[in-house]
Amino acid sequence: MSFVTGLMLIDAPASALNNLGKVEGAMTDNATGVKFIKTKEGAYPYVSAQAFRYWLRQTLEKGTWGWQSAPIYREQKIAYTDANPIRYWDDDLFGYMRAPSKKASAAEAREADKERINETPTSDTITRVSPFRVSTLVSVAPVSLVNDFGVMARHEGDPVPHEHQFYKATLQGLFSLDLKSAGTFTYKDKSGYLNLDEVRIAEAKKMGLQELPEEKAFRLPTEQRLQRVSALLEALAFLDGGAKQALHYTDVSPDLVFVAVTKGGNHIFGHIVGTDSKGKTIIKIEAFKEVLKVYKDDILSDIYVGWVQGYLDEERGRFIQVLQEDNELNSWQDRIKVKHPLEAFRELVEQLKQRSTWLE
Repeated sequence: MSFVTGLMLIDAPASALNNLGKVEGAMTDNATGVKFIKTKEGAYPYVSAQAFRYWLRQTLEKGTWGWQSAPIYREQKIAYTDANPIRYWDDDLFGYMRAPSKKASAAEAREADKERINETPTSDTITRVSPFRVSTLVSVAPVSLVNDFGVMARHEGDPVPHEHQFYKATLQGLFSLDLKSAGTFTYKDKSGYLNLDEVRIAEAKKMGLQELPEEKAFRLPTEQRLQRVSALLEALAFLDGGAKQALHYTDVSPDLVFVAVTKGGNHIFGHIVGTDSKGKTIIKIEAFKEVLKVYKDDILSDIYVGWVQGYLDEERGRFIQVLQEDNELNSWQDRIKVKHPLEAFRELVEQLKQRSTWLE
């Protein structure tokens, strides 16, 4: 099994990208706080994995990749997508769970809803483990949260006070894409793997999908699978989203990325980024060299280092110098590509197209 394994850093110079409710002890009733992890060392701001995935979905839907999003349906207190990975790219790569109510009233409501005219009928509870996995985006170092006080004063009378938190941080996130699972839909009677019910199996056969009897699965043509995977990876370079953008306007597209195709799903790059004594972000060169040594047989593709010029330039220069001068890295010099993040993702996509066996 092959996985796209990646680490990304987002520079948040003055940001409030994922907020929570009322702040305890705030000076005003109208106060907004940021999400953070409280430790003895200090506060680590974070962006939830749910928010991260939402940003990426929105980026994909607004982009030029032809992304096909599934419609969303709601029944009282539950909501679900159409749960048809054959038709919809996000159901394929982001997974789903669909267990619509079997009550007569719910069935009548579904039949009366004209927006559900193209809905895929569902004969059983179906679920799909997401081939695309992400971590929480967490600051690489503890920071001091800033409490900003302001007022609404564009009216007569007393101004209306408000307060919100923000921070300066470097956020780190991990992501992984199971290439074999992308575009492959199982019908095993197991939670997370009953992707297709009888209705969807019939559609797979009608569409001429390749059947894999031993795996109890159907698979899209390789070209279609690569199209979906390519869109997802390239969209990461254009990532857009976040709260308080009208006030802080943070570019959340990655400033630094390490990404490669690996044999296993364990994350090999998870410990190569750290901070120095002053809290400045650094690449742990020895940790990176250990990754190359220990996992040399598990790294299938080139290693793409997407690094924006102007972000940690001194650290970038040090990293490139080590690549060029360290004898232990001689065998890797032609396989480690330092480029802009967009170029890195696009070249990885091209390598995937040339090595379609990685999707098997």
